[in-house]
Amino acid sequence: MIPPEKLHQLSPGQKRRKLALTFGELERDIAGIAEHGLEYNFPSLSRSDYTRQVASIVLEDEKLSEHAKRQLASLLEDANFDERRVCNTARNALLEILGTFPAEWDLVIAPHANTEGTTQARKFFAGTAVYAEDIRSPFNMGSIFRTAEAMGLEKVYISEGCTSPEQAKAKRSSMGCIDTLGYSRTSLELLPEDREIFVLETGGTPINEFEFPLEGTVIIGSEELGVSPEALHKAKGKTVSIPMTGLKASLNVGVAFGILVQAWTDYLIAHKKFPTF
Repeated sequence: MIPPEKLHQLSPGQKRRKLALTFGELERDIAGIAEHGLEYNFPSLSRSDYTRQVASIVLEDEKLSEHAKRQLASLLEDANFDERRVCNTARNALLEILGTFPAEWDLVIAPHANTEGTTQARKFFAGTAVYAEDIRSPFNMGSIFRTAEAMGLEKVYISEGCTSPEQAKAKRSSMGCIDTLGYSRTSLELLPEDREIFVLETGGTPINEFEFPLEGTVIIGSEELGVSPEALHKAKGKTVSIPMTGLKASLNVGVAFGILVQAWTDYLIAHKKFPTF
């Protein structure tokens, strides 16, 4: 982050880019997911005062649309100052001027209730896991972790061919869930044998008819090829599919995984299996 007074010394283009980055960092700090070394650190100003000052600089931008100007000015004048909304509004207005769009991994979740000073244990459905096979996109990798954590899967396994979850874009799209959940890099052959294995792939049992295991591991395949023949063999042909009616009949792997896990956890709860610590 940069001191407000220094922003005035930058050219308009540099100022907009620096401000957009700054508001992104502030959003992550507000949500409690700031990357190490990028936490708010100006001792002379409270974070809310800093946010007010840099947002006021955005209002001076001659290219700011009238709609964005009214919206941002209203937020700054609001007695119930909403730091996160101010940051998000200012950042998106700047990105519009710059002709760019927020990256998928820049999405910021709303902060949970204040739990400062407490230790939270993660709830999960015991015995549930996902095995990511040859996922190449860092964004998809992070998204898989984020969904697995949010929906309460116990474990994440990844194949040797997967991109590293420690890659910066993967970590950002996971919103910290890679650290919360952890993972094991392993081969298909070494997946636990005491739990049922099934795959998410086309040509299988429709998701609304599928009998999910109460404990098991779902295998999701690569963006280009889906699951491997070896994975199908490992699952003994047990396949679940998402019926689609569109012309393309295609889903992003992270989206498909989200639909799958929602159906699985609904099934578990319907069969009296609930998340535990």
